[in-house]
Amino acid sequence: MSANGEQRPRKRVYILPNLLTTGGLFFGFYAIMAAFDGHWEKGALAIVVAGIFDALDGRVARATGGVSAFGKEYDSLADFLSFGIAPAILIHQWALGPFKRLGMAAAFLFTVCGALRLARFNVQHYVQDERISKRYFQGLPIPAAAGVAVATLLFFLDLGLQPGHHPGGPRGLIDWWPLILMYILAILMVSTLRFRSLKDMTWHRQRPFLFLVLVVLFISVLTVEMAGTLFLVGMVYLFSVFHSHREYRQLLAEGKEVEQDEVEDLTV
Repeated sequence: MSANGEQRPRKRVYILPNLLTTGGLFFGFYAIMAAFDGHWEKGALAIVVAGIFDALDGRVARATGGVSAFGKEYDSLADFLSFGIAPAILIHQWALGPFKRLGMAAAFLFTVCGALRLARFNVQHYVQDERISKRYFQGLPIPAAAGVAVATLLFFLDLGLQPGHHPGGPRGLIDWWPLILMYILAILMVSTLRFRSLKDMTWHRQRPFLFLVLVVLFISVLTVEMAGTLFLVGMVYLFSVFHSHREYRQLLAEGKEVEQDEVEDLTV
């Protein structure tokens, strides 16, 4: 109750979308615990599940009218743990330890760039929401960066490869690839390159029958060979930036997109 005797309205939160966010947060935390215990595959799968929860919470919030400022901030904090901290620790424990300071720097840079990516997205979203493109992300999204990292881990484990753990230290490309990849992912997250967001895809509309067949085929292949399929999807998404960024620049030249003022956004 306020000083003048008026009863203040109670603060309320939307339960379902925030529960989904909490679920993703739990699996991110579990991935960290699994990394310290040496259960790398379990940790990687936990981050994949966290990604599923992250994809669901926003859609559920929009479908149920449960979008709120609290939910957006909570989701951002959960993303930082599940897709910024957890993958960095997991990959470091799995493959970057033998590189000592260089490996620690790669894991830390991934975490910092993930935080910067989320902060930039939040600032742009709140300050100039009407100018933000719904079809393109500026920089690699942090869930996608985490997905590529853990898909690489799962793919290597599936092939029986253990990078960096040899007498005398790292030797070949297999040993160096996780380290190089972490630096690449970190740089891409804070870059101004445009990645397709896939938010404009409408699954509820009618599609050709062949589309359904392809989706079922993809799910079947994913079930049989999950590690290889996730790795392939991750690599395709990474290299698709060459097409999506060129497409964005073309739309920008035609006046169909508006380029954000980065300096204005980040100094508000």
